Amino acid sequence: MNQIIVHDTTISVTQINDEDYISLTDMMKAKDGDFFFHNWLRNRNTIEFLGVWEKVHNPAFNSV
Repeated sequence: MNQIIVHDTTISVTQINDEDYISLTDMMKAKDGDFFFHNWLRNRNTIEFLGVWEKVHNPAFNSV
């Protein structure tokens, strides 16, 4: 896993199949700490989006 520095904040970068993925968790913590990230995860729209994303990208996803 690699890291980049953005405005004095360390952000993790992971490479999977030659694609780079940045850590949303690191970005959210840098913005408003854990509070903002936890509230975002509890948001109904976020949960629905993550469920749809999993169904599209993971055919074996168990939505229950």
